[in-house]
Amino acid sequence: MSEAILPKGWPRPKGYTHGVAATGRVLAIAGQIGGKPPKMEVCRGFAAQFGQALANALTVVQAAGGQAKDVISLTIFVIDQRQYHAATEEVGQVWKEVFGTHYPAMALVEVKGLIDAEALVEIQGLAVIP
Repeated sequence: MSEAILPKGWPRPKGYTHGVAATGRVLAIAGQIGGKPPKMEVCRGFAAQFGQALANALTVVQAAGGQAKDVISLTIFVIDQRQYHAATEEVGQVWKEVFGTHYPAMALVEVKGLIDAEALVEIQGLAVIP
């Protein structure tokens, strides 16, 4: 069970939650890139990689008995923030397809590189399974 936290007087954020309080079994989701199982070949294009990385993260949650609403935090690593901002509309659509209207606490971090040379995005997170 989780509860979105909105500090008094703060505006409601769009596309994320300021904080999430939860009780249950904690699941750490390792960094997931946009590779399709079983060979984990990386998808082409930022939005496609974002969607596959998000789907991979959700698959880990589901394997532990959880669902999208159990994800309380995501950190999104990108190699170029400009690619993320340029694909905002596509990323939003992909988000809705995978996570619906659930928005955990999130951070976006630009990094020099990722584990796979073709990866443009990597997503790691935390879930609390009731």
